Amino acid sequence: MPDNRRDLERRLLDADDVRRALTRIAHEVVERNGGADEVVLVGTHTRGIPLASRIARTIAQIEGREPPLGELDVTMYRDDLDMKMDSPEVTPTSIPVDVAGRDVVLVDDVLYTGRTVRAAMDALNDLGRPNTIQLAVLVDRGHRELPIRADYVGKNLPTARDEEVRVRIREVDGEDSVSLARVGAVEGR
Repeated sequence: MPDNRRDLERRLLDADDVRRALTRIAHEVVERNGGADEVVLVGTHTRGIPLASRIARTIAQIEGREPPLGELDVTMYRDDLDMKMDSPEVTPTSIPVDVAGRDVVLVDDVLYTGRTVRAAMDALNDLGRPNTIQLAVLVDRGHRELPIRADYVGKNLPTARDEEVRVRIREVDGEDSVSLARVGAVEGR
């Protein structure tokens, strides 16, 4: 008997939608922080890094200078490390300035349970004590397991737990888009 199961994917954001969302986030970051003098943008591996870079470039267009930009790997700070990976791939964390006393905007692609963000906050605090840690995400899909919320959201997407949000970023995936897939759904149902 043939298997009729497949991913049913529906595109929700295209490249223009992603660009507009990131531009709006950049403006909100500048407005909330009274400029960008004390702001440090920190992207999480993997897709948060190019998103943070784009936000930084847009802030540079608004403010006349680009805020410092860092990369954060939270792998070793995860509370589910033993459940997810046999041999985790750790990438370097690189933040060009001291985060102590700065307003850090943590950038990620999708906010789901909140566990990645909690790990990122632990990692940041090990590097110094920021004045604030703010969270910017391209997509907030709900289903939080921890009391974490984003300060800046590109798009709120109500989802079911059996759905998957697929963020594609040009620098990583060759295109900009956000899709919602019902994994394992049966075609025609």
